[in-house]
Amino acid sequence: MVTGRIIGADVGGTFTDLVTWDGWGIKTAKLPTTPDQSDAVVTGSQRLAARVDAFLHGTTTATNALLERAGARTLLVTSPGYEDVIEIGRQDRPSLYDPFADRPEPLVGRADRVVDLDDADLAAYEAVAVSLLYSFDDPGQEQSIRRQILDAAPEIAISLSSEVAPEFREFERTSTTVLNAYLQPVVATYFKRLEERVQAAGIAERVGVMRSSGGLITTERAAQLPAAILLSGPAGGSVAAAALATAFDRDQVVSFDMGGTSTDVCRIEDGRPEISYERAVAGYACRMPSTAIHSVGAGGGSIGWVDSGGSLRVGPKSAGADPGPACYRKGGNEATVTDANVVLGRMAPGAALGGRLEIDHRLAEQAIERLGHDAGLSLEQTALGMIRVVEEVMTGAVRSVSIEQGVDPRGAWLVAFGGAGGLHATALARSLEMVGVVVPAHAGVFSALGLLLSAPRVDEARSVLLRSGDSGLDQEVAMAAAKAEQRLPGGVVTTMVDVRYLGQSHEITVPYRAEEGWYRLAVRFNAAHHERNGFHREDDPIEAVTVRAEAVGSAWFTFDDLPMWEPHGDAGAGTRTVLTGDGPVDASVYIRGGLEIGAEIVGPAIIEEREATIWIGAQERAEVHRTGALEITW
Repeated sequence: MVTGRIIGADVGGTFTDLVTWDGWGIKTAKLPTTPDQSDAVVTGSQRLAARVDAFLHGTTTATNALLERAGARTLLVTSPGYEDVIEIGRQDRPSLYDPFADRPEPLVGRADRVVDLDDADLAAYEAVAVSLLYSFDDPGQEQSIRRQILDAAPEIAISLSSEVAPEFREFERTSTTVLNAYLQPVVATYFKRLEERVQAAGIAERVGVMRSSGGLITTERAAQLPAAILLSGPAGGSVAAAALATAFDRDQVVSFDMGGTSTDVCRIEDGRPEISYERAVAGYACRMPSTAIHSVGAGGGSIGWVDSGGSLRVGPKSAGADPGPACYRKGGNEATVTDANVVLGRMAPGAALGGRLEIDHRLAEQAIERLGHDAGLSLEQTALGMIRVVEEVMTGAVRSVSIEQGVDPRGAWLVAFGGAGGLHATALARSLEMVGVVVPAHAGVFSALGLLLSAPRVDEARSVLLRSGDSGLDQEVAMAAAKAEQRLPGGVVTTMVDVRYLGQSHEITVPYRAEEGWYRLAVRFNAAHHERNGFHREDDPIEAVTVRAEAVGSAWFTFDDLPMWEPHGDAGAGTRTVLTGDGPVDASVYIRGGLEIGAEIVGPAIIEEREATIWIGAQERAEVHRTGALEITW
């Protein structure tokens, strides 16, 4: 553990969450996200600490720029005949049975894709992406093109595929490189402004940034490689959930982060979030390591609506931070999931979220009534219907990272956090017959806490295309490990290989250390293939496609370094009537800060804290763990 004062600032679509650690305890803050994210980040930081030794940040700047198509005008330089690869893509379609569903428009228009720099006026562009056909094997020509660009336009942002994603598959590599170039100027500008403001306020000298794979990088590296931080915010939650799973000695958990705009879920086994090496972000292929988070547009701010068939729907559109749900009294008038929870009595009338944002029950009722009128439902039916719909969407997200991946969720725990996670967790877990639910202390800002638990990290990858028995595999793995160690001296290095059966189109990543041999690699691959696909072919030859290495440094502290839970204040707050699918019930209301270790709470009950609310239904019981977490079973 490295000692010192640290702060983690996690920006979401609705709220900005902050956590500080001073070597003795935790302080938290939650405030609405601002259009310029640095405003809320700096304001919240000044409320919590005068100065810190480390400032760690999870941001949606890159994601928002992509979703809003607010990136830089980008030039693509590529090989002859491959100018249209980012538009052609792969054979798969966005929606198999919807003929009107289409891929998003390419980030680089046809006129901005060239094979010869002499055909382009560099003064018209802010960024250049260079992706040549075989650059993953020989980067020399791309590096020569970079020198040519810098001679003509020294200030322009440049992304080379041989540095951004040095792997085979020209579509994914080119798409990732274009993404990176498109986002570079926007992300670089944001981090420059943020770091200057943090320094001017005297809070810290430098800012560390969470990358999608669950580790920290510098702002300089994040500005160079913005495609690596597209899942910066959600990654912090998966890191924190993995740390909690280790503290609870739980081998299998699924993290469930329900915020204001979306819900993010991730499978965690043996204290490690699953890592994916390719995913689509806003429909664009991104070949970057990231925690295998599945996101759905279902959060507290998700808006209810009636479709053309008269059915009640929820999301993915969100009220966001401004104007937010109707009950926030900021001008929103559309019914959201938060409004439904207020109407049902799960959230207290007049409650102050984060200690500042006061709930208005009357405005919530008016919004739900308007939606109910359109749907032909009563106030109560509409609110209950919205909860059932959004919970089904979120249950589908948990299925996607468990059942659809060949993993039985019935042996797993659901770790629920985010401002709204505790309101819906037990319904999801019970529908999937999971073991139980764990709601950590500081659940409403848990992703920000995950930043404090994160460590510096670097990732290396190189496509090799070696067939079973090739003696070059161990050399390639050793080289990847050495490069990762060189970039992060003293880090713990782990190596892996992407493997497939000869002739297959896609591969599975399995752990492998140099000198372990092809036989051991094949055994691991066959087991992983069987788990994922339900079969394996033991006698078929395999090939190694890509070798990978990750180096992870030391975190500022671990979950075990947090002090034992100490209750403060009164735990009891009376009772409140809550509307459920089985009718109204009288629920006991507790203040979480006053609950003692070992205390047992039997539902129906509501547990309130400053940043989050937890609902415990009938026939459910919660026990307070030594960390202050609630372990809920039934």
